[in-house]
Amino acid sequence: MKKTFLHGIVSGIMAAVAAIIYSGIYQNAEGTDFHKLINIGSMTGASLFGCMLMAIGYYLLERFNKENLKGLFNIVIVVISFVSIINPIGMTLPLDIKNPEMFPGLVVPMHFMPALAFLCLVPFFKNKKA
Repeated sequence: MKKTFLHGIVSGIMAAVAAIIYSGIYQNAEGTDFHKLINIGSMTGASLFGCMLMAIGYYLLERFNKENLKGLFNIVIVVISFVSIINPIGMTLPLDIKNPEMFPGLVVPMHFMPALAFLCLVPFFKNKKA
């Protein structure tokens, strides 16, 4: 159990760091400022929340001896990541925000970072069978 939740925390931190770095690079390169809408706290919280949900899913699969369903669960994670981008793509921003059309380019990649971090770290946190 500890190993699975450590997996969630480590991958959440990695996803948050990636999102923060990407946000800084994107906003500097494009000359935009979306700090009123998205900040370090929200990126960190969303990354940790998403990765901990994935860890809970993995824990439940291990607890109920359904490890053979992890592949299907990984597909569900990816599908949910794709579905989650619908809201930011269709979002209407306030008129006082400069370059609102650039917002999806900032947040859409961030929706994939928790899944990417979690799934990349799976081999390092794989539970060994006795």
